[in-house]
Amino acid sequence: MEQPKAVVTLRFHGALNDFLSPAHRHQTFSHPLQGRPSVKDLIESLGPPHPEVDVVRVDGEAVAFTHRVAPGARVEVYPAGVDEAPGVRVGPPLQEMPRFILDVGLGRLVGFLRMLGFDALWRNDFEDDVLARISHDEDRVLLSRDLGVLKRGEVLRGYFPRSTDPAEQLVEVVRRYGLTSRMRPFSRCVACNAALTAAELSEVAGRIPERVAERHSRFQQCPGCHRVYWAGTHHQRMQALVDRLRELEDAPGSPRRLEPGK
Repeated sequence: MEQPKAVVTLRFHGALNDFLSPAHRHQTFSHPLQGRPSVKDLIESLGPPHPEVDVVRVDGEAVAFTHRVAPGARVEVYPAGVDEAPGVRVGPPLQEMPRFILDVGLGRLVGFLRMLGFDALWRNDFEDDVLARISHDEDRVLLSRDLGVLKRGEVLRGYFPRSTDPAEQLVEVVRRYGLTSRMRPFSRCVACNAALTAAELSEVAGRIPERVAERHSRFQQCPGCHRVYWAGTHHQRMQALVDRLRELEDAPGSPRRLEPGK
């Protein structure tokens, strides 16, 4: 007589449904169980990377990622920001001032984050193992649209931007990590990530166009790559973006993150 197959019952909440197959989204479903996998391995086998998970409850009890799942267990998985998920968090708490590292595909997003004043590392030749190691060793949030790198065990903090548009990605990250009150616009070099310092006209003469020297008296310079910044047209466009971010965060009922396609 054929033995009944071992199964586990799962339900994913909130934004974690973005990673599931359409047949499993926003509902309780059964899944075959092979052996006694860890909660982390079971969750990631279905799509969601572990840095996006905040609370896991097995048979009503909050558990760690290392918990071994038994046949017949009921597993509920919650993302960050879901108030109805009591219990011990499996991920680290939010940082007071988040720092970031981004993969090669997010080069425009890194410029936006630096413009807001956030420490954001990016290079176009970072390998996956390097991204994961720096994220762990320097306690940085890894931003990537590569699920493989986000699922690496070294990665403790991470987020998968749903949109492919850099401006929308910025809104997602600002909402996900509550960055509005921490923004320090125009305090960091968008090219090399160094903190900017104030400069007098005499210090930057010869490095700026003559017409800029005639119209402006306040400057910032980068001690790393020696770029000079002033409040020109580009600065005004970026200030408008900062203002829109603050309006979105302050809007009544504003969600913590954008749903895909919104």
